[in-house]
Amino acid sequence: MLKDIGKWPDHEAVIESAQRICSWMYNSNVARVNMCHGDREWHLGVICAVRRLNEEKGFAVAVMMDTEGSEIHMGDLGGAASAKAEDGEVWTFSVRAFELPLPERTINVNYDGFAEDVRVGDELLVDGGMARFEVIEKLGPDVKCCCTDPGLLLPRANLTFWRDGIIVRERNAMLPTISSKDWLDIDFGIAEGVDFIAVSFVKFAEVIKHLKSYIAARSRGSDIAVLVKIESIDSLKNLEEIIRASDGVMVARGDMGAQVPLEQVPSIQQKVVQLCRQLNKPVIVASQLLDSMIEYPTPTRAEVADVSEAVRQRADALMLSGGSAMGRCPEKALSVLRSVSLTIEKWWREEKRHETLELQGVSSSFSDKISEEICNSTAKMANSLGADAVFVFTKTGHMASLLSRCRPDCPVFDFTTSTSVRRRLNLQWGLIPFRLSFSDDMESNLNHTFSLLKARGMIQSGDLVIALSDMLQSIQVMNTLRKSHSSPCHVILNEMIRCDGARTFGTLNLKEDSSVH
Repeated sequence: MLKDIGKWPDHEAVIESAQRICSWMYNSNVARVNMCHGDREWHLGVICAVRRLNEEKGFAVAVMMDTEGSEIHMGDLGGAASAKAEDGEVWTFSVRAFELPLPERTINVNYDGFAEDVRVGDELLVDGGMARFEVIEKLGPDVKCCCTDPGLLLPRANLTFWRDGIIVRERNAMLPTISSKDWLDIDFGIAEGVDFIAVSFVKFAEVIKHLKSYIAARSRGSDIAVLVKIESIDSLKNLEEIIRASDGVMVARGDMGAQVPLEQVPSIQQKVVQLCRQLNKPVIVASQLLDSMIEYPTPTRAEVADVSEAVRQRADALMLSGGSAMGRCPEKALSVLRSVSLTIEKWWREEKRHETLELQGVSSSFSDKISEEICNSTAKMANSLGADAVFVFTKTGHMASLLSRCRPDCPVFDFTTSTSVRRRLNLQWGLIPFRLSFSDDMESNLNHTFSLLKARGMIQSGDLVIALSDMLQSIQVMNTLRKSHSSPCHVILNEMIRCDGARTFGTLNLKEDSSVH
């Protein structure tokens, strides 16, 4: 679960209220810092607060920096949390810089060519239709608009304008995907060691490849993952190439709904979720989840069904935005999201609704293909035998990712020596990551993890556990294959044991040898 950290009154509130963030973060996996809001001091304060809580409380909450992008949007409303546009009111949308406070019913627009591009009679949609205006007059840098559909105006809301029922996209297509401000924000994120950088309004895969190269050059050895936000028509045209180039995807339904017919959003969401699953990329369903909880303590039943559908589609993560960033009850919104998700997942397991989705191979190298087949078989075995858990000992998180893709019914506990890998695995379906130092003795590692999880009440004696590893050195193998070797081996079938130590299967290893290929 992802949580948007909204803007608090001042920077000191972030540092001094770390305990409050702690209560929010307890059931969250990732904290999103939206670069559309706040200043550098604010962003740094949030990152430091999350890092401090990880250290003090033993959390592994990752930080995702969400770039603003180059699309047209409103200003920050002069510091106001929101504004209400009523039917028939005339508002001014302007590219001018105003002294605060803003003139009444005046909104800044971030795009200098806005007044030149719109025409009298055009429709102006805020956040895909949360409010609607008609352009009635142009006065230099100012555009006078009459509200035709009343609604709530939020800071930095997306703006689109339509002419004769068709969205006007020519100017947006000329804007760069990553703006000059975005590059400054990306440098900041690299310097602060964020875990994920989300890129807005991606049109081509080359943008992601370039950004990855940029990050690698600026931070050697960095594990920063690049996520793409699917929220525009241009993204849909090059969907598979963009997803392949990325490290993960966010389905940003709010902005997407401003560019495609509303009735197409559900099918697009399902298509993106399934494609990400096939390509082994984590996918986040975002935008307007439980949005009524911005104002009310209880969500609508339709919103609960919306959350349930995203869980049924087997998305990796769900993200709260408005409900957690500026809602009256952010803790309750997170609690509702968690409760609904757990309930539908429990129903899925109890009904034994094992999927019929046939996963295509995603690995290219021989060793990766072996790992992929191990994980596919492990998931089937776990479901068939009713295993209580799967343990994955991993250096890079790759094998854990492959197992997550298979969506086994039981929890998957991942053990890694890397703190950054642990945080990154937080984004993937069904994974419960721990940082752990390993020894060369697999029995010792297993006993250590058993003790750790039993002490936390996560497993108990008699539970059936399947153990996988992508980091073992050669250990004793079955006599029917060969004796142990000093060189590294690739694990083909790992141990299946019970927590009380009763072994069900031995360990089968295959020496890495060119003759095998």
